[in-house]
Amino acid sequence: MDRKVFDIQPIGRFYGASAAIRRPKEISCFSYDDNHEFHLGESSLKYYYTPHLPADLNRGFESFQKLDDSADEHLDALLDTIMALEQDTENKCEADIITWRGMMTKILTAPFDNMNGFEMNATLYQGTIFIEENNSYKNEQKRIQKNQRMPPGMASQELMAYWGYKFETISLLNQPWDPTPRQEIEGREELVVNNKAQYCSVVRTAIGRTKLVIGGEVDAIWDRKPDRKEDPINWVELKTSAEIRNDRDMVKYERKLLKFWAQSFLLGVPRIIVGFRDQQGIVHRLEELDTASIPGKVKKVGRATWDGNICINFTAEFLQWLKSTIQEEGTWRIVKRERSSVIEVFKVEDSGTGDIISPAFSAWRTTI
Repeated sequence: MDRKVFDIQPIGRFYGASAAIRRPKEISCFSYDDNHEFHLGESSLKYYYTPHLPADLNRGFESFQKLDDSADEHLDALLDTIMALEQDTENKCEADIITWRGMMTKILTAPFDNMNGFEMNATLYQGTIFIEENNSYKNEQKRIQKNQRMPPGMASQELMAYWGYKFETISLLNQPWDPTPRQEIEGREELVVNNKAQYCSVVRTAIGRTKLVIGGEVDAIWDRKPDRKEDPINWVELKTSAEIRNDRDMVKYERKLLKFWAQSFLLGVPRIIVGFRDQQGIVHRLEELDTASIPGKVKKVGRATWDGNICINFTAEFLQWLKSTIQEEGTWRIVKRERSSVIEVFKVEDSGTGDIISPAFSAWRTTI
């Protein structure tokens, strides 16, 4: 098996001013409803409204309506949305790479995330590389994480994951705040938490010389979508984090900020609201972060544990290399092992698209 290898280290070669980036622009969207059924459009769009503090994120854990994401959904929802867009505009959605935001986050953060690994599947179809997560790897990682023994006094992984969804629930409204009844705003803490509903933005962007179309979930909007499609959207990302009590906590938080920044940067989310919680899961304060300012703050005020420009330059170079590597049909695997400083790419199937391309999308694309 012919394996191609891209070295992450030494990261010093990616130092300097960032490669050219194109501001992410929403070209379409789709929603999952409370049953995780797919719908084109923005039916699951939520609006941010400051939660009441202090907030107990443990409340309602026993009635959590949790999404079972173990099934392999491939890129189906993203491809269905692109297909509808192409049918509507009568133009092919041209890109070098089409993928989920989650995959791009893993790549963008790779220079400073040595601990974690990833596995992705890719296929070249009609001149575009389509990339998805390798589902069996994802499920195995979740199993390992679930079975992790937590230090005494610490909440379980499952409960801590719930805290994040609970924070979203108490911070969101189904419509802008002005027409929302007061009792609805004040009753958010009593709502059953359901993470099956999602609003997903599909954006066109570019990093270096690579044109991308990325789909990813967006938590909320600050106000309303602008009338002009060219204007940026005031998206809000919601996060929780443990209170910072010492230097060690600060370093941990800074590492978290890398992922916060990468996720929001990729979709063009300008604002992140962090709910700082204690060890018992009670949020006592909020902090509003400007996504674009995070790398500078980490560099100047923090411990400089990562560098945003290095992430961007690394990604620009890696994507160029990937385009030169995946140049024929079949399915490919993109792998970074835990604690490894290389990304390997190798072919796993000589022909076909390995279910990465849905039959419906394939049938549509043969007509244009």
